[in-house]
Formats: sequence, structure tokens, C-alpha cells
Amino acid sequence: MFSLIVGFFLVATLVLSAALLYKKSKKRLSVPDGVVCLYQVGRGPWAPSLSPFPLKMETFLRMHKIPYMNDHSGVMSSKGKTPWLEYNGQQVADSQLGMDFLVRELGLELDLHLSPEEAAVARAFRELAEENLYWTMCYESFVKNPHSLDILLKDVFPPLKIFAFKNIIGFFVKRQLWGQGMGRHSDNEIWTIGRNDLTAISNYLGEKEFIMGNNPSQVDCSLFGMLSMVVWQMRGSRHEQFVHDHLPNLVKYCERVRDRFWPDWEKRCKGPEFVDDNHKIYSH
Repeated sequence: MFSLIVGFFLVATLVLSAALLYKKSKKRLSVPDGVVCLYQVGRGPWAPSLSPFPLKMETFLRMHKIPYMNDHSGVMSSKGKTPWLEYNGQQVADSQLGMDFLVRELGLELDLHLSPEEAAVARAFRELAEENLYWTMCYESFVKNPHSLDILLKDVFPPLKIFAFKNIIGFFVKRQLWGQGMGRHSDNEIWTIGRNDLTAISNYLGEKEFIMGNNPSQVDCSLFGMLSMVVWQMRGSRHEQFVHDHLPNLVKYCERVRDRFWPDWEKRCKGPEFVDDNHKIYSH
């Protein structure tokens, strides 16, 4: 009987969560020609997104001064994920594939200053951040200290939606952690991996303005998106404490990128000064 009750609760939770977090309707507003529409999960309280990947894409759009608008309605891509973009009637799922698409479509030249060897290093650091460090952050937030999500989301979602977010997203994150492999390690092993990744980024950055030198490149979008979560939004986590206590160059790096490309940072965070920007067109 107990197992039946637990099973019923789990199914009910998943159904409720899915209803709250995912939009079944694919109806969207029309996107003007020449404007990118970035579909993402919504603003965070201390960074302009709850996820590093929309922040990565939006920083990329700002870096290239590409006119864009946001859609925070929660509509998923054809791959059932977010963020994704739409441009001149074409839809591209995945943050990196979307950026690569815009580079080709618009003939962008941001990374031409990188040698083939430097481009290889930049790619390696992007993969380190997005395919390794990211999973240690997911473990920290959804498994090690899920109560931190209550603090993160209390000014963003109503209580029922926070409950749904923690259950539906947490359920799938834990499954993904196991499938990806990070979730099969011990707590200490996962933290050692995260700490070593952060230290590697810090050591390579050194005193440079940006990760590859004095000029920004695409990898800065990825690293800024990821590190912004650590520096500002993973409050009370081991990641946050370690960076602030031992890797101050990463904090300064995030502040430099923020100040250069996000002069409206505070207004884009869903705090007391939040200004709703859904469907507003940004043109630099």
C-alpha cells in the first residue's frame, strides 16, 4: 500500500509539474525579419537567466549587436529543450548550434583573431565548462542542496510552481546525472571535479581581460554564462564559496563581461527592480 501511495504521489507530481512548466501550445508571436527571437526559461533573481545556456546566447547576441527579442513563455524546441532561437523563419535548437547558425547566416567574424591552436583551446574550455563543470553544478543544486532552489526561486515563481520545478526538473536532472556518469561518483569525487575545473579556468585566465586574451571571443559567452551562475546565483554552494575565497580573478572576469555587455544587468534580473522585457526588441 505504501509503495502505491508513493507511486501515485510521484505520478501526480510529474503531471502537475509538466502542466506548470511546459507549454503544450506551439502558438508563438510573429518574429520580425532580421530579428532573433530567443526562447528561454525566464529571468533569475541575481542573473538574467535561471540557466547558463540562455545567458550564454543572450550575451552572444549582445556581443555581436544583433537585434533580438526574448520569449519567456516556456515553449520548447523541436528537441524538447530550451533555449532555442528563431531567425527569419528558421528555428535552431541548442545554444551552441544556434550560435554557429548565426555565425554562418550573418557572416560574423568575432573569432578571426584566434589561431587554429587558440581556437582548439577555446573549444576545449567550452566543453570543460558545459559538459563537465555544468554537471557538478547540477549535482550541487538538485542533489546536494536542493533547498537552495527555494532561495533561488522564491522571488521568481509562486510556491506551487517552485514545488513543480524542484520535482519535475530535479527528477530528470538526477536521471541525467546518472546517465551522463557524474551522478555515479561520490559526493567528494564530484566536488573535486568541480573544484579542479574552476581552478583550471582560473589558471588559464590569469590576469587576461578575456579567456583568450585582450579581446572577447565566443568562448567567453559560454564561460560567462556558466560562471555567472557560480558567482551570483548558486548562493550557499561550495562552488560559490570556493570561487569567492580562492579564485577572485573569476569574479573580476564575470564583472568585466557583465559591465561591458550588460549595462542593464540589474533591470534584467528578476529582483525588486525587474523590468519585464518579454518580446521587447533589443537593437544596439
